Amino acid sequence: MKTLTIPLTEEEIRGLTLGETVYLTGEFYTARDEAHMRALEHLEEGKELPVDFKDKAVFHCGPIMRKLNGKWELVAAGPTTSTRMNTLEPEFIEKLGPRAIIGKGGMGKETLKAMEKFGCVYLAITGGAAVLAAKGIRNVKGVEWLDLGMPEALWIFEGENFGPLIVAMDAHGNSLFENVEAKVKENAEKIKKKLGLS
Repeated sequence: MKTLTIPLTEEEIRGLTLGETVYLTGEFYTARDEAHMRALEHLEEGKELPVDFKDKAVFHCGPIMRKLNGKWELVAAGPTTSTRMNTLEPEFIEKLGPRAIIGKGGMGKETLKAMEKFGCVYLAITGGAAVLAAKGIRNVKGVEWLDLGMPEALWIFEGENFGPLIVAMDAHGNSLFENVEAKVKENAEKIKKKLGLS
């Protein structure tokens, strides 16, 4: 088990192993597909981004927020299924340089390749534990792109021992999701043989 402080270094990210438990402390951002698209569009158009993703963590999350006395408060921070960002994430990792992607369900082969090449990991957080996840966020520092709507906006969070997060895709081309898929196929073949179906 490790507690990492953001900004993250390539060295510490490449030092993480598949299945390891990690907690994060420091500033990180929520970004779903619309925020990914806008960030990449801004980059292409030479527009300044409101935050610097380099060496930071990006959380696939559509949080539930409320405003009290003029200040945003986090109610729940459940993860979004990361496959929604599959077509965007490789370019996002290459051009914007985050070191960690947080979400649920894993991502595809192209994202895994980008993680290996540029030094990034996928940290899985338990789905359905939105209130628990919110406990690891000590402060809502701000919001950008609220015009996209509350779940799609880019929220700026300050985490303190945010987790537990599992290294589910590492920076060496390994993926727990691929391992499980391979095991399922292997077991399915064994069952078919036993039943005389192969």
